[in-house]
Amino acid sequence: MIETTVESVDLRSPPTIAPETPVTEAAHSLRRPTVSALPVLEDESVVGIVTESDIVALVAETDDRPATRTIMSAPVTTISPTATISDAAETMRTHGVKHLPVVSDGVYRGLLSVRTLAPYLPRHRLEIEWRDEPMRLEATEGQELTVGD
Repeated sequence: MIETTVESVDLRSPPTIAPETPVTEAAHSLRRPTVSALPVLEDESVVGIVTESDIVALVAETDDRPATRTIMSAPVTTISPTATISDAAETMRTHGVKHLPVVSDGVYRGLLSVRTLAPYLPRHRLEIEWRDEPMRLEATEGQELTVGD
């Protein structure tokens, strides 16, 4: 069976940011519908990644507006362009991430997302498990609901 490699799918090339980029600038970039994550680069190497949920957590937890370095996820799980899309899906599932920077010889080449992989794999291969506690809301009559119920 011939497997499709990461380099043969349509990789996204979202804008990248530096660790010193103000969070407000990162948030502005993430407001674009086509940008779901921002790779954080230092000398062409991926040192972190910032997602919408990182910005939401910052706003919910503090009034500060620090540099991106303080909220980026690091270290970053990456993938080689020669890896198969099955390997990429398994890496995402195992690490609980929805975005994988594609790195070749230490240099950033693009961003692979769950959305990019969707046409190539069965749905069950793309189910990413959230690695944090679910939000809880109070329901009527004292019953507790998990967000998504």
